[in-house]
This record gives sequence, structure tokens and C-alpha cells, in this order.
Amino acid sequence: MSQATRTLTLENLHAFYGKSHVLHGVTMEVRPGEIVSLLGRNGSGRSTTVKTIMGQVEGTGAVNWGGRALLGRKAYEIAHEGIGYVPENRDIFPKLTVHQNLMLGQKSGRRAQKPRWGFDDMYQMFPRLKERQHTEAGVLSGGEQQMLTLCRTLMGDPDLIMIDEPTEGLAPKIVELVADYLKELKRRGVSVLLVEQKLAIALEISERCYVMGHGRIVFEGTPADLKANAYIRKEWLEV
Repeated sequence: MSQATRTLTLENLHAFYGKSHVLHGVTMEVRPGEIVSLLGRNGSGRSTTVKTIMGQVEGTGAVNWGGRALLGRKAYEIAHEGIGYVPENRDIFPKLTVHQNLMLGQKSGRRAQKPRWGFDDMYQMFPRLKERQHTEAGVLSGGEQQMLTLCRTLMGDPDLIMIDEPTEGLAPKIVELVADYLKELKRRGVSVLLVEQKLAIALEISERCYVMGHGRIVFEGTPADLKANAYIRKEWLEV
């Protein structure tokens, strides 16, 4: 199936941690080549949503990717369908070098055509990684590790990338780099589902926003719609 036809759709998605009911009927979509932000306070269900899509949390309802059902499939199978996932905790391999971490992101056999991304792309996007390509990943700064995990996921050539809190704890200059990275993904036709607490970056780069509260979608609209809705921001986003 071509990338142009791949839309991610969630319909009445429920998710559970054991007997704890976390998601309550989530319905949303990410269209081809679109950046969508999933916003909300800590504990609202945002991370659980992407983990359920990725097969890491048990769910009921429907998750479809280009018409193919994902619920009940293994995470590696979902990855090979063309979905990349960058977890909040980064999950780099600390004893491997930067270059070796990137090598592990490559997937063989998923595409007949040449991948959109290679080592040169990663090092051009983040020159600091090129400077440190032979350095063990465990000694990188937090910002450098975030760059690495973003790039490692891209090396798998996903059509959709889900990124959980990529700017958490990063210096403003690195946050700007991450924003530029997300814009570059869009320019190359990659869809993005961004889980983020920082409204500024989400509103700057997204076509659409969803706001979650207590495991439900409480708002859907454009960044302009969200800016204009003081009630939603106060009730579900502001601390």
C-alpha cells in the first residue's frame, strides 16, 4: 500500500493495565503527511494511547493503519507495517556507539524502494551526532540522546512516527532543533503523532490537535481553535 493511502484511525479505543481501565472510547485519526498533537496533563492517557497503538498495552475497539487492523499484533509486527515509536524514556543502548545505535534502527525487507533516510541524513540534521558517532551513547547529554533516539527510529523508514514528549527536560535551543526535525519529517511525507505538554511547539507545527482528559478526547480542532478556547485550555491543560 502506498504511503499516500495510509491513515491511522482509532475508533472507540479502550485500554487496560490489568483491571485498571485507562482509555475510555478514544476516537481520533492521523492523516497522511500530517502532524497531529495529542495534548493533556500527566495521567490523562496520552502515553497509554500511543503504547496501545504500538501493541504494548492491551486494548479493545479498533486501531487501523491504512485499512489494516493493528490491535492484537506484536510491537515488532506493527513496526514493520511502517509505524515508528519514540518512547519518553528514549531507550538508547548505552554501551553501543551512536553509529551502532543508528544501525540497529534499520529494518530489512520492509521496502522494495530505497529508504528515505540514511546515515548522512541523520548527521546532516543533527551535526552533533556526527561529531560523536564513535562515542558510547551512554555518555551523551540528554539532548544528544533525544536526537539519537529520534534518528534511530527514522532509520527504520516509517510512514508514521509517534513521539512521546520529545522536548521534556531539554534546553530551548535543543527544543528548536526538535521542532525543525518534525517539520523536516512532514516535508518528506512522514506523518507525525506528537505527544507533548509544551503548547508552544505543538501549536506551532501541528495541523490539528487533540486534548485528552481522564482517558477521553475532550477537544479536537486546529491550533487556532485551541488558542481561541480558553475553557479547554484552563480545564484540561493549564496547571
